[in-house]
Amino acid sequence: MPRPLRLHIPGAIYHVTLRGNHRRDIFFKANDRRILSDLIAEVIERFGARLHAYCFMTNHVHLLIQVADAPLGRLMLHIAGRYARTIQAALPTTGHLFEKRYHPVLVDADEYLLELLRYIHLNPVRARMVASPDDYPWSSHHVYAGNREESWVTTGFALSRFHLQRDKAVHAYRQFIRGQVGQSATSPFDECNPNDRRILGGDDFAARMLGEAWRPCSYKTLEAIIGEACAIFTVTPEHLTSSSRTASLVRARAWVAHQAVTLRVGSLAAVARRFNRDESSLRHGVKQHFGGV
Repeated sequence: MPRPLRLHIPGAIYHVTLRGNHRRDIFFKANDRRILSDLIAEVIERFGARLHAYCFMTNHVHLLIQVADAPLGRLMLHIAGRYARTIQAALPTTGHLFEKRYHPVLVDADEYLLELLRYIHLNPVRARMVASPDDYPWSSHHVYAGNREESWVTTGFALSRFHLQRDKAVHAYRQFIRGQVGQSATSPFDECNPNDRRILGGDDFAARMLGEAWRPCSYKTLEAIIGEACAIFTVTPEHLTSSSRTASLVRARAWVAHQAVTLRVGSLAAVARRFNRDESSLRHGVKQHFGGV
């Protein structure tokens, strides 16, 4: 299946997960997390972005980043690429340090900012590494709790959701975190948009952020689209999966593929498998009859 396009909206907030390749460790020495901190601080300043929260686990990191004009991908390329080169220079092994693709989720901050903040800061507790986020040094929890200062972490935006006075906001934040420690927690990502799992927010939020680029996926199935094609082109499913290359069948298969991709029901590869066709031939048919997808 083709990779989904990245969603770039200047000013938007993203939750980013960056994992070690094959879920392997990405920190090996005591100073490695400090190296990553310094790199993130440098990149955030360079690209005019903001980091609202972070947590460095053993084999992955969580970042809550608000981008400016530069796409998130540029920031992550600098952060992951430079960190990997620095760390691997001291390792006896070769290969990728990180998975090839970081995982971003566009966030409706009005609805999910505080929930994500708690989710990120309680990550070490859920992993049973510590009993309290106070005991885990490598997260922005300590900045929010007032225990240390890190100028590269923006806390004012989230703390203002608790109270406009900072001392009262910090107190409310601490209570907010303590209230969840020891409790069974669900992931906020269970609530990602069913029409697009890259978005943590409803259809209204997605349409507001993406405008005409927002295309909710259809609730149709591929089989339903095939049924429509059979009625429109007067063919049967058996005709569509046959080896015949008649013009009418080529057009019918292309119509199914175009509908499936446009409605985000399935990929060209999925349609090609269903029809026992070559994906490149199917793509050519879609381009010929419908201008591509």
